[in-house]
Amino acid sequence: MITTELRDEVALIALDRHEKRNAVDVGHLESLGQAVGKLAADARVLVITGRGTSFCAGADLDGVYDDGFRTALYRALRAITALPVPVIAAVNGPAIGAGTQLAIACDLRVAAPTAAFAVPTAGNGLSVDPWTVRRLALLAGGGPARALLLGCEQLDAAQAHRHGLADRIGSLDDALAWAKEISEFAPLSLRYAKRALEYLFEPEPWAPTLDDSFDACLRSEDFAESKLARVEKRAPRFRGR
Repeated sequence: MITTELRDEVALIALDRHEKRNAVDVGHLESLGQAVGKLAADARVLVITGRGTSFCAGADLDGVYDDGFRTALYRALRAITALPVPVIAAVNGPAIGAGTQLAIACDLRVAAPTAAFAVPTAGNGLSVDPWTVRRLALLAGGGPARALLLGCEQLDAAQAHRHGLADRIGSLDDALAWAKEISEFAPLSLRYAKRALEYLFEPEPWAPTLDDSFDACLRSEDFAESKLARVEKRAPRFRGR
């Protein structure tokens, strides 16, 4: 479930599926995209967070992960990046895979001490699109981006803050207080700054993939093996095909 709350000119959107650690499926991604679009008309700043102990555990791999899921995911990410108002991710706990993607789609990130960022696609035979790779590298730097994507490492809140992936360390209340402060700034100036940053640093961020390797991961035997290994509760045996 996606819950929403409007506090004056700040909108709070929460992933509320704590029994699944806020893992997302097609329905939740579609609801998230609709929620941010609707609330942006009434609020000057949006805050996205997760209920419970996790921000978002990524894709619900117990459900259906296919082209439909990826379409819903990237539609939701694009809905966030395209908003004319600032969006803050209040990362209250682990942001894994799609959770990190949701966090970096936001303009700013406030990470709780329990937050962690990871993109472990190499551990389950999947991939992320070039936009995610570039956004990670822009925010955290090339070295940390390689550690996340190639080494399947996690960045805790302190490391994320040190590298620039998190802008502040704090709680949801801290994120809401920052959002309230930003909501009092000039809206047209904020809108211009968002557009200028994207134009200068991320031209055409949703360009087609460079080759077929992105789609090949989803259709690979390795991804099928990772799903089987999860069911059988063992380490996957990848063969590169």
